[in-house]
Amino acid sequence: MEGDSIEARAAGGDRGAFSALMAATKGDLYRFVRRYVGDEAEAHDLLQETYTAAWLALRRYDAARPFDVWLRSIALNKCRDWSRRRAVRRVVRGVMGLDAPEASAVRIETPSPETQLDDRRRAEALHRALTRLPDGLKAPLLLATLEGRSHGEIAAIMGVTTKAVETRIARARKRLAEDMAVPGGA
Repeated sequence: MEGDSIEARAAGGDRGAFSALMAATKGDLYRFVRRYVGDEAEAHDLLQETYTAAWLALRRYDAARPFDVWLRSIALNKCRDWSRRRAVRRVVRGVMGLDAPEASAVRIETPSPETQLDDRRRAEALHRALTRLPDGLKAPLLLATLEGRSHGEIAAIMGVTTKAVETRIARARKRLAEDMAVPGGA
C-alpha cells in the first residue's frame, strides 16, 4: 500500500487520503464554482455537494484519468444542476406572481459607495454578462481563461471534442463582447 498513489488510497476508502485530496483541490475548485454560480454561499454549498458526491463515487474513479479532471466534472454537473433549479424557481416565481424585487432579491456583495470605482463596475458588468451565458459556453470559457486549462483537459471534463471546446470558447467570447459592448472582445 506504500507505493499506492493518494488517489488510489482514497479510492480504497482511506479518509485521510481523501481529506488530503480535498485540501489540495479546495481552493481552485471553489474559485471555479464561485465564478460559475456568482454567489459565495451557493458556491460553498456546491463545493460541499461536489466533495460528498466524489466521496460516494470514489470507488468508480478511474485512476488513468487525472483526479482534478474527474472532480471538476462532478463540480460542473453540480453547477449545471444548480442552474436548472434556479431557472425552475424563476419560472415558479413568475407564475405565482412573486416577481416583486423583495421576493427575488438575492444579495451579491454590494460594495460601499466609496469603493464603487470604475474597475468594480466593469467587474460587475462582466459578472452579469457571464451569468447570462448558457452553461455550454460558460463552463469552457471559465475553465480556459480563469483556470488556464488546455482545450484537451476541458474536453475531458465536459465530455466533448477539443474542436467543440474551441468553438464554444469563441462563441462565449463573442457573446461577452457583444453583451458588454466592448469592441474587439471582453
